[in-house]
Amino acid sequence: MTKPAARVPQRRNARSNRARILATARRELGRNPDITLEELARASGVVRRTLFGHFPGRVALLEALAEEASEALQDAAVAGAESTGPAERALAHFALSMWPVGDRYRMLLALARHDLGAERVAEIIKPARDEVTSILERGQRDGVFHTHLPPAVLSAGLESLTLALLEQVNTGALEDDGARSAVAMLIAAGVPEKQACAVVGDVATAEAAEAAEATEVAEVTEEADAAESTAD
Repeated sequence: MTKPAARVPQRRNARSNRARILATARRELGRNPDITLEELARASGVVRRTLFGHFPGRVALLEALAEEASEALQDAAVAGAESTGPAERALAHFALSMWPVGDRYRMLLALARHDLGAERVAEIIKPARDEVTSILERGQRDGVFHTHLPPAVLSAGLESLTLALLEQVNTGALEDDGARSAVAMLIAAGVPEKQACAVVGDVATAEAAEAAEATEVAEVTEEADAAESTAD
């Protein structure tokens, strides 16, 4: 009767190790796509056997990273697609949603030439790219964004800008929680600086309020579940 309970901490520890390995791999592969699994194990604070227990080889690790990145980027793209209102607000919402998963975005592009292949990476990134292009098309029709570049080309330029800013954050040259990058994206798309700052500020405030409300609901639900479990 005690064996299942005894296995719970082991399973939790295994999940923790796997998550730590993936987080370390995202960071280190973004810096050095040629890093070895042995070096990743050391950077993750686990022994080589533990890493290979979760990921038998480099291909397995990279595929796990690709799947994780795909889910994160799709979630961010969906968040941007759900934004209503003017196109500049939609683009700001998308930019702020993408910033927390920017490390995954950057890592995928770094791996494109080495392991995953450009087609696989393009497949993973496609939802995010399509969403930005759609927002830009709408904004150009509404006269919000400049029209001297086609939406898809402008989208590619904004993607490069975001990755460049993320790199500057990673090197310590820039401090940003995503707001400055979002403002830069809007300005590059043709929104005046003052207006871009105001739009991003409004969207960020609204997102923070929504996040706080969601956290409160989750905490209440958790407390209710705990009380019900105790009663049982």
